[in-house]
Parts: sequence; structure tokens; C-alpha cells
Amino acid sequence: MNLSRAFHFLDHFGAVSFVGAGGKTTALFQLARELAKQSAVIVTSTTHLGVWQIPLADHHIIASDPNQIQLANKGITLITGELVNDRTSPVNTAALNWLHEISENQKIPLLIEADGSRQKPLKAAAAHEPPLSAQTKTVVVVAGLSALGKPLDDEHVQHAEIFSQLSGLPLASPISAEAVVKVLTHPQGGLKNIPAQARRVVFLNQADTPTLQSIGGRMARDLLSHFGSAVVGSLQQDSLQTFEPSAGILLAAGESSRFGAPKQLLDWKGKPFVRQVAETALRAGLDPVIVVTGSHAAEVESALSGLPVKIIYNPNYPQGQSTSIHAGLTALAGKAGSAVFLLADQPQIPAEVIRALIESHGQAMHTILAPLVQENRRANPVLFDRSAFPDLMNLKGDVGGREIFSKHRVEYLPWHDEILLLDVDQPQDYQTLKDLK
Repeated sequence: MNLSRAFHFLDHFGAVSFVGAGGKTTALFQLARELAKQSAVIVTSTTHLGVWQIPLADHHIIASDPNQIQLANKGITLITGELVNDRTSPVNTAALNWLHEISENQKIPLLIEADGSRQKPLKAAAAHEPPLSAQTKTVVVVAGLSALGKPLDDEHVQHAEIFSQLSGLPLASPISAEAVVKVLTHPQGGLKNIPAQARRVVFLNQADTPTLQSIGGRMARDLLSHFGSAVVGSLQQDSLQTFEPSAGILLAAGESSRFGAPKQLLDWKGKPFVRQVAETALRAGLDPVIVVTGSHAAEVESALSGLPVKIIYNPNYPQGQSTSIHAGLTALAGKAGSAVFLLADQPQIPAEVIRALIESHGQAMHTILAPLVQENRRANPVLFDRSAFPDLMNLKGDVGGREIFSKHRVEYLPWHDEILLLDVDQPQDYQTLKDLK
């Protein structure tokens, strides 16, 4: 999986600033090289770059005046200030503002190195750092996991004393994952100077061993309370995994006309169907869990009493399932990287399959991911990456997510349990389900 997909950059994502330490410049130029396959890319810096890093770009322009900038129509163009000894100077404000304008108007990716770390795996920001542009749309905060277990000193951490103050870890102590998380989530640490509107991504690089990958995964889950996305991996080994909130959207608005009674309220092991499915979604870690109601809305809402779910009434439910999909995604408001769609008539779906879908999605960021039973039978629930949300919002009538399968490549997760194939359309289906107890 490449960085663009791991960072979940879709279409034109605006200016991206990189801060932190532990492979920041390498990550920036690797992303630039990926994007350059599709369009021209602009790279600049609000701090210093080493002159040895200039050849990472295809073109280099020294500019103190926007009028001096002639962008190439392909490849990576690096814009810097004057060369001073072995370093470049930061680009000035006039040139930076011009680059932001060009990036927005012409839809050209703009990647900004906005921090320096002297090639150390970790850093804490000094008083004047990081010089982040107010117009930046995404900030990628990089940290190198190779520092874990090493002494907290100036050899391994830039501004080790500040890192110690922010983390509470004494100087010379072994650097712990907990200390790194504290610094990354501190307002004067990893979150410092990030514009309020900017998307936050944290990249835990240098996870070069299975142990570090496991530690990084645990750190990522803790970091998601402050970042929209966390990526763990190794640029050196070309292995990446993305951790993002995955929402649950439970479709519970149907009239159950074929069954003859509200299926959402049928009993399953002493609980209404809809409550059982909602509890499974919560147990699987979906967040938020949105329940879309329609027919028998009051009774369904009552059945969910006490659960930390968001209930959305869909007044258009008689027009078909697509309206419930619209209602669920609208309520989600883009706050998740993916959504797992659940049906109220499948209370038997285990939390394990939902967790497996989330983990598999994080490893490859597939657009659509569904369980596959008996080698050739697609089952529910289905996970949709947020890149598919616009197509889901365009659905009309009584159709579901499968209507967009022809527009996207669908990947499958092998799952050896035929219980996923059961749903309740007729009374005999309900009896079959009850016989599974």
C-alpha cells in the first residue's frame, strides 16, 4: 500500500505539511513521487533543507519573488529560498502564499516540509517551531519508533529537555511508547501550531519489526482521540497499516412488509433484533454507531434505550433503502474513514467479522470489502471506504450498496461461517434463525 492511500488522500486534498521527526523528508518525497505519476507536484519548505536533499526533486527553483517561479508541467518542482552553506533557506511568505493559490486554483498537490529534526527519530518543538502555514489543509506528524527503548537524550531526540518536560519522562530514561504518545498529543508537542481546520494524520514510522508494529498499533489506537488517522509502518520495508475510526450504520427503517411484523423488534436471545445488532457493532469497536429508523420508529428507539448510539429518523423510508443510506451518511458528516453497513434482520452477525473487516481495510484501504462464504457467496456486513460515500449518496430508490459494486473493485474477506448468509425475510427464516440457538 502506498503512502497516498495509507494517508487516505482523495482527489485534491489541498496543501499538506509534514512535521516531526523520524523520516519526515523521506515520507514527503515518497508521497510526492507517487503523486507525480498523475500530475505535477510542488514541494516547498518553511524551514531548512539539506542541499543533499535537493536531488530528490526533478526541478529546483530558488525564489524570493513569485514572479521568479516557473512551474514545470510534470514531475516534482522544489521551491526554496537562497542556499546558505549546506542548507536551503525557507521560502518567504509572498512565495508561499502564491504557491497555495496556484495549488488551489490548478489542483496541483503542494507538499510542505514545515519542521526540522537533524535526522533524529524524535523531537519536541522549540518555541519557534513548527512554522506551519495557516492555509495548510492536512498536517502529517511523523515520529520514529526506532527511538523506543533508547535513552532520552540529545542523540535520539531533538530538544530532549523539552520532550522530557512534555512527557514527564526524566532525561536519560528509556523512551517509552507512553511518553511518545503524551508528546504527540500535547498542545505544545505534536499538536502545536496545527490550524484548527486542518486534518491531522500521525505517521509512526520505523516500525521495522513485528514487535514495533504491534507497539505502534497500540499507540495508534490511543492517538485516534487526537488525530483523524494514524499510520504505522516502515518506509524502508514498504509496509503500512492505517488506523481510522470506522463507523457503523445500522439500517433499521424498513416496513417488513413481506414478513408481516416489524423485524427490528423480533426476539433474539432475549433481546430485540435491533438492539442485538447495535450492541454487536459497539462491541466490535465501530464509532460512531448510527441507527437509521423509519417504520415503527418509536418502538425501535425504545428498544435501543441506554445504548451509546446516534438515532436518526428517516422520514423518506417508504421511498426505499437508499434514503436510509443517505440519512446515515449525512449524520456521519465525514467523521470516519469507512463505514460498515449492518442490517437489522441479521442479529447473528458476530463482532469478530466486523473487526476482521476493519483490520483488513486498514492494511490495504480497499474501497469496498465484503465477507465471502463458501468461496463464491458474498455476505453481509459490507465495509465501504469513504471514497465510495459520494456514489452511495447518489443512490436512488429501493437499492442498497451493491448497486455501486460495478463502479469499484470489490475485495473479499474469506469467512468460513455460513451464519453470515442468513437473513429474515419470511417467518420460516426466523424459525431457522431461532433453531441456531
